[in-house]
Amino acid sequence: MKDIIVVGSGIAGLTVGLGCAKKGHKVTLVTKSDLSASSTNWAQGGIAGVLDATNEEAMQQHIRDTLEAGCGLNDLDVVEEVVRNAPRCLASLIEAGVNFDRDSKGKFTMAMEGGHSVGRILHHKDRTGAEIEDVLLARLKESGVEVLEGWMGIDLILPQPKAFGEGVVGLWVMDTEGAVTTLESEAVVLASGGLGHIFERTTNPPISTGDGLIMAMRAGAECRDLEFVQFHPTVLAIDGERPFLLTEAMRGAGAIVADIESHTAFRRGTIGIEELSFLNEVDPRGNLATRDVIARAIDQRLQRTGDQYVVLVTEHLDSTMLEQRFPTITSRLSLHGIRIGHDPIPIAPAAHYAVGGLKVDLKGHVFAAEEYGGKVIPGLYAVGEVACTGLHGANRLASNSLLEAVVMASHLVDHIGEDRTTTQSNQPPPWRMDDLSHLTEHGPLTTDRMALQSTMTRDVGIHRSGQRLQRAQRRLSHLREEIMELWRSCRPTRDLVELRNLILAAGEVTKAALNRKNNVGLHHNSDTA
Repeated sequence: MKDIIVVGSGIAGLTVGLGCAKKGHKVTLVTKSDLSASSTNWAQGGIAGVLDATNEEAMQQHIRDTLEAGCGLNDLDVVEEVVRNAPRCLASLIEAGVNFDRDSKGKFTMAMEGGHSVGRILHHKDRTGAEIEDVLLARLKESGVEVLEGWMGIDLILPQPKAFGEGVVGLWVMDTEGAVTTLESEAVVLASGGLGHIFERTTNPPISTGDGLIMAMRAGAECRDLEFVQFHPTVLAIDGERPFLLTEAMRGAGAIVADIESHTAFRRGTIGIEELSFLNEVDPRGNLATRDVIARAIDQRLQRTGDQYVVLVTEHLDSTMLEQRFPTITSRLSLHGIRIGHDPIPIAPAAHYAVGGLKVDLKGHVFAAEEYGGKVIPGLYAVGEVACTGLHGANRLASNSLLEAVVMASHLVDHIGEDRTTTQSNQPPPWRMDDLSHLTEHGPLTTDRMALQSTMTRDVGIHRSGQRLQRAQRRLSHLREEIMELWRSCRPTRDLVELRNLILAAGEVTKAALNRKNNVGLHHNSDTA
């Protein structure tokens, strides 16, 4: 039996925690908010995959679609592994009680989404992630896993001070009262999600501040592909409202993206449905193109027109069908007086998913940076959005991330602890702020956070240029100096830890974007167009 810490309570973290507990390991699950406050819980669309393991043609089709979306930068071995393990892992979710939608004959209804050549998305109306999360959380209560809800990971514990890349022997966490506690373990699994809050508009939950990524990098870990940040193209755009994602499945069901002028002409009858969407001029797949293509096209159209949003048009579709298929979206829109199937829905892109992350292998091992040897870091694992397996390449295919999370989590459970060679002293080294007596309280941090997000949104967003990226790097460098001075001199709080992680994550994304010399997938630099 091993002592294992899992950081995060989305599909990846819960799958690892439940799997390890079932194998007899002692598991502590750390989540900095409520258990259900994860990106999984907010996922509307579904989980991609082939159910029939004998259908080789369908498997090859899913592999081809994944490679095409990723512009060929995917790791083919990982793509094969994830796609071919889909039947087994999807069957395990169904067996656990996940209630995917079926037709009147009991057959699963497989939705269509952008970038997919056929419908292969299992879903539960428009709250698939919440359905999966509910089932896994119900099992968690009976699993024996210790849950530290409202606790936040601050830093990984190394076997010796500055022993970067040599191993991980535990985690320092901040409890609900703000006190720092030492948790020792034989393995730490990071399943902490993404970094969407480095931008002003994001579909991510408030917890997505790059915590796991930065903790691991501070311990000597290698990251890859951080320049590839996916912006979801269809996010509700209403002033003063938190961005609310409108699932890709709406376009799969026939919804159309149009600019305001074209929609007005359509309403007047001067253009037909075939002429409504500017996306037909951008890509032969039109409204079913991949997210990178559509988000970039919308951003360009908004720059050209000066409008704050384009619209998602559903009035040509059956409103009853839409209400039944998308009840969560229907309810949310009604709060703003928007009737699905009747009224145009204002949308604009928002940061959605970090394709890059910690460099891992198929077993979930995290690698050290080259300067620290480039080998597997004993005792450290990552899975889900915080990790980069190479599945997605330069752009994630819609609904592949939940599949990746459950497949890679199951692999990790099978192999966890095999690498443990690190020895530690009886007493873990003290955290740098164990003596807080000389530290002061920090003031409001909102201004620094807003400046960071503004810089990233304007200069490191959907469209980039060398000049804007260099400007962002300068501004972030100045902000980083100020924030790290606060970090050294002030008592730690949750807000300060998050701000530290955000500024470091923003810097890494910007550096990766500057280092990418060709336009591919989610990275577009006008200087190299």
